[in-house]
Amino acid sequence: MEYTLEFEKPVFELENQIRELKLAGSRPNIDLTAEISALQAKVDKLINEIYLNLSPWERTLLSRHPNRPHAIDYINGCISDFHEIHGDRRFSDDPCMVCGFGYLEGQRVAVIGIEKGRKTQEKIRHNFGMAQPEGYRKALRLMEMASQFGVPVLTFVDTPGAYPGIGAEERGQALAIAENLEKMFGIKTPIVTVVIGEGGSGGALGIAIADRVLMMEYSVYSVISPESCASILWSDPKMAETAANALQLSPNKAMELKVIDSVVKEPIGGAHRHTEVAINLVKDAVIKEFEILKKIPKEKLLNERFEKFRRMGNNTISGAQE
Repeated sequence: MEYTLEFEKPVFELENQIRELKLAGSRPNIDLTAEISALQAKVDKLINEIYLNLSPWERTLLSRHPNRPHAIDYINGCISDFHEIHGDRRFSDDPCMVCGFGYLEGQRVAVIGIEKGRKTQEKIRHNFGMAQPEGYRKALRLMEMASQFGVPVLTFVDTPGAYPGIGAEERGQALAIAENLEKMFGIKTPIVTVVIGEGGSGGALGIAIADRVLMMEYSVYSVISPESCASILWSDPKMAETAANALQLSPNKAMELKVIDSVVKEPIGGAHRHTEVAINLVKDAVIKEFEILKKIPKEKLLNERFEKFRRMGNNTISGAQE
């Protein structure tokens, strides 16, 4: 299904013209190669201009693009022989949190991904990417199993946040996330997290206490969504764009604050324009990180993971008294 954001429309219109010219050029005795090449050069230039100058709000909209690859796409593209597990052994299964074991280029891995779903019924089944407490407990069950058998853990984050419904709260949503935060520091195998779309608040962090946290170039990772921030500050969710700009939502800012470790470049125009290329870029980046992490002794790995998060937000004001 075609879907274009407002800032993508000039590119979409030119690409429509190219498609029409190609169709016309397929007829006998008609050569439109020069015209098509000129338009393509125009498209390439426009894409560079647009995507290199995105505002935080435009980046947020792009991270939510309906055609953007989801967790299940990355799992299918990166992981072979994937076997999913179900249930938290307490209440039920949460389809939003996809968990299982598979192989990454021959290396056994435990994989966790927050899936949003695409079609209406899929979105409902996956609760629009908002995990329930049983989802976090299922993820922890997988990670503890991986730790016991020395299997590295890979997580894909794409969520506006954990589900805030009454039922989820009654079943211990806050406790489930808190337990994940605590126990992930003790998982005795390498953990790599990739933020592939939205990384919203504790809902994202519940599977993102990792040795390496990577962000896709056009993803966002924040303590609160722009809409929620606008509702709190101005009692008006329509001021989400102002909030997004104030939050400075970009991977580069997250890198500067040492919240993430590296940025995975996306194809020009975003992952939704060249899905297979984007998936391969993520796969290569993850393999590279695991190659580095598997050489680190377990005790050092755990200490470095703890210190990595302990240092976040530890800002010292020059000249301040201890």
